[in-house]
Amino acid sequence: MTPMAHLASGSAAESNPAPAGKLLEEKQTKLIDSLRGMRRVIVAYSGGTDSAYLAWAAKQALGENAIAITADSASIPASHKRDAGEFARQFGIRHEFVPTSEFENPEYVKNDANRCFHCKDELFTVLENIASVRGFEHIVYGVNRDDLGDYRPGQRAAKLHQVKAPLVEAELTKAEIRELSRLAGLPTWDRPAAACLSSRIPYGTPVTIENIRTVEVGEEEMKALGFRQFRTRFHGELVRIEIAREEMPLALSMEMAGRLSAIFRKLGYKFVTLDLDGYRQGSLNQLLPTSVRRAS
Repeated sequence: MTPMAHLASGSAAESNPAPAGKLLEEKQTKLIDSLRGMRRVIVAYSGGTDSAYLAWAAKQALGENAIAITADSASIPASHKRDAGEFARQFGIRHEFVPTSEFENPEYVKNDANRCFHCKDELFTVLENIASVRGFEHIVYGVNRDDLGDYRPGQRAAKLHQVKAPLVEAELTKAEIRELSRLAGLPTWDRPAAACLSSRIPYGTPVTIENIRTVEVGEEEMKALGFRQFRTRFHGELVRIEIAREEMPLALSMEMAGRLSAIFRKLGYKFVTLDLDGYRQGSLNQLLPTSVRRAS
């Protein structure tokens, strides 16, 4: 089935047509055509909604001439790596894991405002080497149009390495990517927003394998309790839990409070707190000076 056929057939597309569906079709066509023109591409693939859709689109455009590569990094939860591998197998996407070494870089570990730059710089360096050896012509990644307004120093690394952003070039927003993913039958269409585990550590606190491990274990246990969109922010002896406002009622009972406290005290935290403002993406960026955030 062609990419456009996904939009025109299937009960989901017929019973719940997308608003401005024609515009969505045009944007997807622009994306597919752009990828086809790149001839051989590596997709920097984390397994989240955006990179999964991009990997799927690259498969539609280029078949075996597209490969999705996931960083085998301690900063990516093991469950996310499993999901990334399963998605690639389900849709016949060429996929590999490659080790990255950002935790060997003192500039990354010290966790200043440029941490994401050093992470993406390491990843794109590794992908550049693979591209050179195997004859891939371009590296692409899943930044979308909405991401351009946030503090994301990883985008600076992408520019440095000449990594392309086809979703931005097709002017696709996050909501549009979710809708196109839904119409294509991709299970990632409603996946909660994800970020690396290091993003849970406040700037200035060194990022170590040990402290992100406590984040990973705690968040996996919260998922087992039924929470979907949340973050656990590491503040030394204190953990600050952000939960999406629509899920907050699940947390606001003495029984759940006790279960959450038990989970995080077991991990070594002395204080367990619930952030009453709820989950918001990139909340730790609020601690950065405005001049730094604008510089990205």
